[in-house]
Amino acid sequence: MKTGKKILLISPHFYPEDFKCNDVAFELAQRGYEVTVLSDIPNYPGGKFFKGYGLFSKRRELVNGVRIIRTAVIPRGNGSGIRLALNYLSFAFTASLWALFLSFKRFDAILVHETSPITVGIPALVIKFFCPKTQLLFWVLDLWPESLQVAGGINNKKILGFFEQLAKLIYRKSDKILISSNGFKSSICAKGDFANKIVYFPNWAEASLASNKDYILPELPHGFKIMFAGNIGEAQDFEHTLLAIKLLYDKGHDNIHLILVGDGRKKSWVEEYVRSNGLEKMVHCVGRHPLESMGQFFAKADVLYLALKDSMIFNLTCPAKLQAYMSAGKPILAMINGEGGNIISDAQCGFSVPAGDSSCLAETIIRMSTMDKEDLKQMGSNAGLYLKREFSFESNMAVLEKLLNE
Repeated sequence: MKTGKKILLISPHFYPEDFKCNDVAFELAQRGYEVTVLSDIPNYPGGKFFKGYGLFSKRRELVNGVRIIRTAVIPRGNGSGIRLALNYLSFAFTASLWALFLSFKRFDAILVHETSPITVGIPALVIKFFCPKTQLLFWVLDLWPESLQVAGGINNKKILGFFEQLAKLIYRKSDKILISSNGFKSSICAKGDFANKIVYFPNWAEASLASNKDYILPELPHGFKIMFAGNIGEAQDFEHTLLAIKLLYDKGHDNIHLILVGDGRKKSWVEEYVRSNGLEKMVHCVGRHPLESMGQFFAKADVLYLALKDSMIFNLTCPAKLQAYMSAGKPILAMINGEGGNIISDAQCGFSVPAGDSSCLAETIIRMSTMDKEDLKQMGSNAGLYLKREFSFESNMAVLEKLLNE
């Protein structure tokens, strides 16, 4: 049934890339909204344009009732600082040019999916300038300029000041600010009187995480399997994670295995550390696999693992990986501070140790590896129940539809 409402979703990441904005756009279209997506040519995470896509191919698509406009960008490449900056800036520039044209379409609402950087909000500001009555919903999944300082290592006051002012402008022009973590409130409210605009909009587990029994998994080791799935990057603190594995190795616990499913800028460092410390029998990098295979990977794990470095921005974050893990009904182990650890404790679905505490992580791994299987199973059940209660996609869509119809 058509609602008559026209929605523009702005995101540098959209199908066939795997992001939660896909779920939102396709569901809105199914519910009768006229949905247009302004995105770029898919190139995440590999850094190259996906097969079949390019500057002269598949720039316009219709997928599941959603119209997709793909603006030209410089691909991410190997993810180096300069290449990444060019990718970010090229999207902000070319998408803003498209925004001038799209201003004539008279959308009822704009939803900006702000993963990173905050410059993805600039095209929305362009439309808002020409169409001030258009509703702007800004969906925050990364805090700026904090992320630039912590993850990017940028400390130049002028650069940080520019992005601080840009964040303030976007928050001020937004009608509502959707946050994926309650911890984000303090950062956003420190930039202005925005408390009445903030709406809690937590992450959920993608339906595609359901086990795909037809996918052939790589051979996995026998023993107690701790599995990490996702980006192998700087933020995930593999230095302290592998130090914990080294402590276990030195104590003779070589029946414990850390399985890394994924890829990222830190992978080569991880592989070199494993070789240098003789951890090949305990640490297994099995590479990147499609999202649809994750359910089958998770089913083979005894414990699912996540970590973030100790920093203010990460302490405020609830990583989306947590909801994905909960959907598997497996116990969760985390080396993380703040919001994520609090959720694990509240859900009683596993254990969280302080960020960067390798000794405590090693001790907790030993504890979990010797626990009664029924106790581990109960933790996994608790995870699934908590996910259904607190992180429901249906509940989020009800919140979003209410906002769109205000």
